[in-house]
Amino acid sequence: MSSHVGFDAWAALVGDSPTSRTEWAAVVAAWSEPHRRYHDLAHLAAVLGIAGELAADAPDPDAVLLAAWYHDVVYDPRRADNEQVSAERAAAGLRGLVPGTRVEEVVRLVLLTATHDPAPGDVHGAVLCDADLAVLAGPPEAYAAYASAVRAEYGHLPDEAFTAGRIAVLEQLLALPRLYRLPAVADWEARARANLAAELSLLRSRAGAGGAFDTAARPPSAG
Repeated sequence: MSSHVGFDAWAALVGDSPTSRTEWAAVVAAWSEPHRRYHDLAHLAAVLGIAGELAADAPDPDAVLLAAWYHDVVYDPRRADNEQVSAERAAAGLRGLVPGTRVEEVVRLVLLTATHDPAPGDVHGAVLCDADLAVLAGPPEAYAAYASAVRAEYGHLPDEAFTAGRIAVLEQLLALPRLYRLPAVADWEARARANLAAELSLLRSRAGAGGAFDTAARPPSAG
């Protein structure tokens, strides 16, 4: 297990107590569910590592890191409200472990990962969203592995339905004025857009006339 998701990293944020240990174990178990192919412990470790670096100058780095721990703690490809339920899970799990104001900020940040569109000046939101979307800016082969893993998570959908939904997600991402908000990662923008455009072109070529898509099972917007 990566040190980023080990108990010591967790305890640095919420302390070491029986309640803390129980919650950490539950969170790790959730991220270890067998149906996860991309949104797993490796993804969590990656987001925590990047967020830890980017949050150095944030007003409350611990809130950002806690939001990273919970941002996909609930992940069911068959439902559309994973972010909402993950935020509720964070509120319940952190109660009594950290101050209420920090819990509120964690909940806000987890909900923000539904759109990855933080408001101008939202440093915490920018850190979490940039870290969550970092995979989009990887080398083409790494991006292809990510896209393949996401498809595996939606194995219950036929190709036509998945393709239609994934196209909508990619179009939504490419329509954002900026994918990344922090100056420190501005050079990720061009690489990410090239990867997204390449996948979109491939999927459109397969889609033909397209087809109906059940939005209740819509593929994730990315990270």
